Amino acid sequence: MNTLKNKTILITGSTRGIGLEMAKRFAQDGANIIITGKTTEKHDSLPGTIYTAAEEVVQAGGQALPLPLDVRDEKQIEQVVDQIVQKFGGIDILVNNASAISLTNTLNTPLKRFDLMMGVNARATFACSRACALHLMKASNPHILNMSPPLSMLARWFKDHLAYTYSKYGMSVCTLGMSAEFKDAGIAVNSLWPQTTIATSAIKINFPPELFAASRDPLIVANAAYWILTQNSRELTGQFLTDEEVLAKTGETDFTRYNMMKGVTPMRDLFLE
Repeated sequence: MNTLKNKTILITGSTRGIGLEMAKRFAQDGANIIITGKTTEKHDSLPGTIYTAAEEVVQAGGQALPLPLDVRDEKQIEQVVDQIVQKFGGIDILVNNASAISLTNTLNTPLKRFDLMMGVNARATFACSRACALHLMKASNPHILNMSPPLSMLARWFKDHLAYTYSKYGMSVCTLGMSAEFKDAGIAVNSLWPQTTIATSAIKINFPPELFAASRDPLIVANAAYWILTQNSRELTGQFLTDEEVLAKTGETDFTRYNMMKGVTPMRDLFLE
């Protein structure tokens, strides 16, 4: 089995939540992790900064490079990619994890919020993938992993939160198109999505506490991502995978250890049947 030892991995939005959990999981193999985000100083309501996240990565066994990044800024993306290549010599893996969410209908979604979600979700996935592609082509087992849902063109996925679905499906369209575009270059492009709600800061801040209690630990997504990124990039590409489905391939069948509250059944994610 492949490992992530000495692999250089760029994770967008890795200050906290799923991004940080993935960073720490990959670090256990001795990977080089690039922590990115906009939080460089302590925030009133959100935990962690790119620097505290980098410390956790080092404690987990990896090397860390914390870099401020607004994924909507093309110049910043290019500068980050240049710094990574200067320090580590290349890029092996890109995880497009940064995300903006607003579960609002059309009349309750201001264009400023629409632009934020499109910029952080769909556009940034395209922009970061584009900026890393030439470096990934030189890697021995290159992967792009997009944290986005399976594509299903049914009205019910759109009707209550059109803008959010549109922006996340934009990420998934990148998976569909780039997996074919970069197949001959050996770059795997896949999507990963949780089967249930995940206990992130976004859930804690924006939703009732009952939802946080009915969520799973971000570790379940990190473990699934680890499996995907250690597969042969020429054999696993263009897939829309869920964390449960992936971990079942590893022989894991009891997922209750990831439950945030014992005895509470996790809520199924809003994009899955």
